[in-house]
Amino acid sequence: MTKNHHDRLNPGSAEGPDCAQTLQRGLSSRHIQLISIGGAIGTGLFMGSGKTIALSGTSIVITYLIVGFFMFMVMRAMGELLLTRLDYRSFADFVSEYLGPKASFFLGWSYWLSWVVTCIADVVVCGGYVQYWLPEVSPWLPALLTLGLLCLFNMLSVKMFGEAEFWFAMIKVVAIVALIVTGAWMVFHGWTSPGGVTASVRNVTDPAIFMPHGIFGFFAGFQIAIFSCTGIELLGTLSAETKNPEKVLPKAINVIPARIIIFYVFSMLTIIAVSSWSHISPDSSPFVMLFDQAGLPAAAAVINFVVLTSAMSSANSGVYSSTRMLYSLSMEKHAHVQFRILSRNTAIPIRSLLFSCFCMVVGTLLLILVPNVMTLFTIVSTVAAILVVYSWGTILAAYLVYRNKRPDLHAGSNFKMPGGVTMAWLTLAFFAFTLVLMVFDRDTLIALCSMPLWFIALGLIWRFRVRDSLAREGYVFSAEAE
Repeated sequence: MTKNHHDRLNPGSAEGPDCAQTLQRGLSSRHIQLISIGGAIGTGLFMGSGKTIALSGTSIVITYLIVGFFMFMVMRAMGELLLTRLDYRSFADFVSEYLGPKASFFLGWSYWLSWVVTCIADVVVCGGYVQYWLPEVSPWLPALLTLGLLCLFNMLSVKMFGEAEFWFAMIKVVAIVALIVTGAWMVFHGWTSPGGVTASVRNVTDPAIFMPHGIFGFFAGFQIAIFSCTGIELLGTLSAETKNPEKVLPKAINVIPARIIIFYVFSMLTIIAVSSWSHISPDSSPFVMLFDQAGLPAAAAVINFVVLTSAMSSANSGVYSSTRMLYSLSMEKHAHVQFRILSRNTAIPIRSLLFSCFCMVVGTLLLILVPNVMTLFTIVSTVAAILVVYSWGTILAAYLVYRNKRPDLHAGSNFKMPGGVTMAWLTLAFFAFTLVLMVFDRDTLIALCSMPLWFIALGLIWRFRVRDSLAREGYVFSAEAE
């Protein structure tokens, strides 16, 4: 796609006085570090890990290590590309540059939808956690209240979003570390719960629970594990609002493996050691259940509050990311011009924010039709996992084209992806494998079969609305871009 002067990276080119300003770099290093931690600790860990443990047994540890490894490869590829040009607003920008506007259009809208769906899953879970204290309250009510509060946070300023996410993430980190330490103490002292379960390392080392449902049970855990890591790529949408991204982003990305080990592997081992595999329910949070079974209802209530704030944290990220991606789509002329308008005082894409939140409200009202929280969570988390796998795959495809077209930029990079082209292909193969696995489970198969409708709709919109509109403005589309 060519034009005399490509205004993709010039926010000031938008029409109207509200668009003369640009996004502000209001996120400091401490914000980025905690947001990256929050992105690595998703609702899937707190809510979905009960189901994955029930399916996979102790092999869930291997599942998280494998998924975490390939997530890190995606982040390294994304980091190398983002740092080649500091004027990229998000990873959709380098996808547009290397794969063409059509790929960027599909990626941007798919990523936007993935976060809308993820946010719906998160606030739905918030409604379920509130029922721990108020079982008579319908879950859709606290879900909508949570969404309204987060929308307000994101209206104020990007710094307010960063502060909210900083403290949300801090609560998660302290809670998980406390759980690991408490669990280790319970195992060391041979704690026995009122239900007769004794905390012991033998609960982890028992070979019978390594793959209690065989290899298919092991594979079934990958979908929730991937959903748990949804948000890890959030750093790629923060680039335009981050101070000193060339220093902050590599630091935040490189500590991801340690966070996967601490927050996922250690917490899973602790839960299984204390609760034992046979007593872990797939329909509730094992973090809350651990303290409940141990006869510590006060501690269980505290942990329930923690996992509630964790879900709010993930939903907060969803509101932010969907808003910024819709803004980026508008700047690319892939969405309506109104979505690029920024608020005068805080430089927030206010109309993108309101539209994204409206879509989330509509989706949250599905609770009225599907009142079972875990059922709805499974459905929407599968859709989100499929969309985010597509997004990660597109990032890797852009990396492969970048390596082919711009070897000079790769040679000069100070943040090269380990394994380069070979590792990018292996990671793509892994993602394709995870999509194949979804065929073998009824719930995930339904979500997988419904996704072509989304891409068909995008294809029609691109062909009959966006492409023609861009062509009228003077863009020339090459065969490669199409």
